[in-house]
Amino acid sequence: MNIIEQLAKEFELRLPQVENTVALIDEGNTIPFIARYRKEVTGGLSDVTLRDLDERLTYLRNLEERKEEVIRLIEEQGKLTDELKAKIIEAEVLQRVEDLYKPYKQKKTTRASKAKARGLEPLAMTFWAQELEEGAVEDLAQPFINEEQEVPDAAAAITGAMDILAEMISDDPELTAKIREKTQNSGLIVTEAADPEEKTVYEMYYEYQEAIKKIPNHRILAINRGEKEKKLKVKVTVLVEEMEQLLQEAVITNQRSIFTGLLQETIADAYKRLMAPSIEREMRNMLTERAELEAVKVFAKNTEKLLMVPPVKGARIISIDPGYRTGCKVAVLNETGKLLAYTTVYPTQPRNDVAGTEATLKKLVDKYRINVIVIGNGTGSRETEEVVAGFIKKNGLDISYTIVNEAGASVYSASKLATEEYPDLDVTTRGAMSLGRRLQDPLAELVKIPTKSIGVGQYQHDINQGLLETALDNVVEDCVNRVGVDLNTASPSLLAHVAGINMGIAKNIVAYREEQGSFMDRKELKKVSKLGEKTYKQCAGFMRISEGSNPLDATSVHPESYKAAEAMLKKLKIDKKEIIRGGVADIEQKISDLYADQFKPKKPETRAKGLAALAELSKKKDNPKKNLGKAIEKLSQELEIGSMTLRDIIEEIKKPARDPRENAPAVVFRNDVRSFEDLEEGMEMMGTVRNVVDFGAFVDIGVKNDGLVHISQMSNKFIKHPMDAVSVGDTVKVKIIQIDHEKQKIGLTMKL
Repeated sequence: MNIIEQLAKEFELRLPQVENTVALIDEGNTIPFIARYRKEVTGGLSDVTLRDLDERLTYLRNLEERKEEVIRLIEEQGKLTDELKAKIIEAEVLQRVEDLYKPYKQKKTTRASKAKARGLEPLAMTFWAQELEEGAVEDLAQPFINEEQEVPDAAAAITGAMDILAEMISDDPELTAKIREKTQNSGLIVTEAADPEEKTVYEMYYEYQEAIKKIPNHRILAINRGEKEKKLKVKVTVLVEEMEQLLQEAVITNQRSIFTGLLQETIADAYKRLMAPSIEREMRNMLTERAELEAVKVFAKNTEKLLMVPPVKGARIISIDPGYRTGCKVAVLNETGKLLAYTTVYPTQPRNDVAGTEATLKKLVDKYRINVIVIGNGTGSRETEEVVAGFIKKNGLDISYTIVNEAGASVYSASKLATEEYPDLDVTTRGAMSLGRRLQDPLAELVKIPTKSIGVGQYQHDINQGLLETALDNVVEDCVNRVGVDLNTASPSLLAHVAGINMGIAKNIVAYREEQGSFMDRKELKKVSKLGEKTYKQCAGFMRISEGSNPLDATSVHPESYKAAEAMLKKLKIDKKEIIRGGVADIEQKISDLYADQFKPKKPETRAKGLAALAELSKKKDNPKKNLGKAIEKLSQELEIGSMTLRDIIEEIKKPARDPRENAPAVVFRNDVRSFEDLEEGMEMMGTVRNVVDFGAFVDIGVKNDGLVHISQMSNKFIKHPMDAVSVGDTVKVKIIQIDHEKQKIGLTMKL
């Protein structure tokens, strides 16, 4: 297999495009660096496509390595034929290679291997040939009776020969493929209760069945969990008669043979004893892998949306981590997240000290000019929210509050990292600080938490942890590099996700900063311990210095392009200092003006042609984008730089270090509170999407429990997945269609 050609075909790309991209990956370049700074080489492939291509490249290379190994192993046995070799080479999936290798794979002692050791293989081959149409099978078995070989009679010889044939049938790659396909298309997943009397969350699966080809991923994961917890029994069922018939049609070539009945019996044994258990395991594994891949994608997409929630600028925050017996921990933060004060209040049971809480909050609001209150959504959140809303209303304050998902806050606050950052604070105060900072800069704060602990997934603790961690690490890396980091303020946790940087180098950067003072130039990075030229190339463009010696250091322009960028600024007569004063909004107009004469449409040659030509000239004048494109192409040639890279440089100088999070939905603030008892069917309201799963989305509408918008209630047109309609962080308008007061559940619709 030509891997480059295969990738080009699968991704619908040009061969040189794939060749160049693979070369960049093999050189050790990071995906964010390739996506951002090698657009000319890749043809502008996105980070998502690059990661998919990299993953597929790894699979295909592993496939080719396995093919070579299997060919070698079979050849060493002296059993490799040209036909078999060709089949192995042509295989497009690993499963096919393993099917072809199965007959030659060294096995533990089996009934078939014992029968072969007793000399019964020739008898088995006689059965297989199906040439005899007269006579008795027992007579053919007589010569194989041998007491020393533990073949005491003809029946034992026949049984042994049948064992050999059963294994041959089960090992046959073509028959295996047919049974696998048939099972996949017609098989059922059947579940039942381990104890029908026990009440569990899996009751819907106590007597349940669904087609393998139709069962959705979230049900697979739920069933797997129920089985793991020993609440469910799970099996794959098929119509055995159909499977045996399929095998008989392939194996029995002479219906008049004296071996037909014997072969039918052998086929039944081969399927039941050898093939069915193996195929059932395969089906379960296949479904689990499919479900896990989808769950990881959902988790990754939700995580990306959560990380890319826009920061709330200028927020002076009171952050409250609710609780009962031990009280609510309060942290006061300034606009930059610096801790100004901390205390504990007791508005919830058992103390119910509402008056004392309001007095404390009033002092903090007045002293620190607070404009936002943040409340965690954990234990005691509902009661705390009521007190805060009442406090704001009673005092007529121009303050809003918002609820923050506190998933993972306790993990961070008790971590080694938190202890190193704030050794003098207790765990609960660190937790309250973290909640406030999640509002001020979600990305910078959430990178400190193990990604699978931030609560936006589905069955995240049940799926392949290696697969999940890799996917989430990739998401965090892409988000951090898309936004960029401030080299002089970023924490080691944030720096460690910059392209090419690991935690060790991140700590070295912070140590250098603390010893030498703020970085004034990106080139200073080369002085950081263990940060060499290769790492510098990968990371430099994603590091920002807002008040450095070179204004270009405040942008995402890579140092390797500074020469071209400065030459362009000189041509356009733009002072570099304009970049740090907010950018050069009219840079595109300046470029168009620079080449205006070269791309001006020609005037009509004669008066006779005048009217039509003038009309055409008018059209051309009305197409500034086309002329700008020509001007940029011309400028890129003069500067000897790719046009895609030049366009990125122009965008950065136009609006330096633009934060891509600006386009995301804003945080929803409140100043009142709604109780569950206030809700009525038919009510319409705005809410925030907190989590998206395979079957729908959970929406915060201002009460303690999030409401569920089932996938069937998301759109008037068909959608395959809830993510086709909503993402984490979206603000959506919903209507209540169902209220379950006993279970405190809310059903919502977006079909308004």
